[in-house]
Amino acid sequence: MRLKLAGLHKNSVVDGPGLRTVVFTQGCPHACPGCHNPQTHDPDGGYWADVDAVATEILQERRLRGVTFSGGEPFLQAEALAVLAEKLKAQKLHLVVYSGYTFEELKAKAKTDAATAALLAACDLLIDGPFKKEEKDLGLLYRGSGNQRIIDLPASLAAGEVVLADLHRREARQANA
Repeated sequence: MRLKLAGLHKNSVVDGPGLRTVVFTQGCPHACPGCHNPQTHDPDGGYWADVDAVATEILQERRLRGVTFSGGEPFLQAEALAVLAEKLKAQKLHLVVYSGYTFEELKAKAKTDAATAALLAACDLLIDGPFKKEEKDLGLLYRGSGNQRIIDLPASLAAGEVVLADLHRREARQANA
């Protein structure tokens, strides 16, 4: 199985908790004005990569705590990313996904799209919603505009509604583990 990528970025500390690798997908229908990654919008850009090869490259980093799927729009490639997520979760890696879609939109899509449901189920955190230039705030944790939320996906899927992540509690729990 293949993924259309804009690139991989190793050793990130700004795209989720801890040391991470970021998988930048290629192609985005949102084209948000002021987007941080406009080079990822064109679906004809980027390059094709084998999911197994991407997993192998990511898993070579021994200090890695997690992986972030960003974009572009990761849910355009939900099937391939769900397969990659399964490989990463088997190694106990924390998984964040950024999406221009809201949790509510993705939850509705997941009712008829098994790949979207599988990707949502594999992820720990979802940063949802389009970037809104008028709500830009560089002081926000892991996101660029005030409308975007950091969602605890396992808790939200269990509750059937948005449960915002309590990152301070999560960090303390993981530090004590």
